[in-house]
Amino acid sequence: MKDNNEEMFPVVDEDGNITGAASRGECHNGSRLLHPVVHLHVFNSRGELYLQKRPEWKDIQPGKWDTAVGGHVDLGESVDIALRREVREELGIEEFTPEPLTRYVFESARERELVFSFKTVYDGAVRPSQELDGGRFWPVEEIRAHIGKGVFTPNFEQEFQRLKF
Repeated sequence: MKDNNEEMFPVVDEDGNITGAASRGECHNGSRLLHPVVHLHVFNSRGELYLQKRPEWKDIQPGKWDTAVGGHVDLGESVDIALRREVREELGIEEFTPEPLTRYVFESARERELVFSFKTVYDGAVRPSQELDGGRFWPVEEIRAHIGKGVFTPNFEQEFQRLKF
């Protein structure tokens, strides 16, 4: 498996207004074109946070633990539709109530993302897709103990600390 570098994403300004379009390859090649993504933090009723393990074939941060759901908003798609599609595709969850948390710009050497972050509480079955290398619920204290040790993606660590879970 590998990412489809021809997949088209909207290019946006920092307010989320669409200013153009570019392929995944263009957005991830160091051009730093700002493109929107959705994140969902999935908690269970015990307060544990579900994290996905990124497969080794991913073009960004392979093998690291990451936000339960993270995905791009496709060209022509709303943030809400993208969020529901990604949650269904990555974790097999159909019914959930997203609570908006924050919106911010994440920057790395390779890309710039406008992140729309949400959370939900969910105790049903989680069925990670073949897009992931599995996942599990983590006690928040265990996450805190592993911050800065190369276990998690930098994006997850920054967002985790920003949201003060």
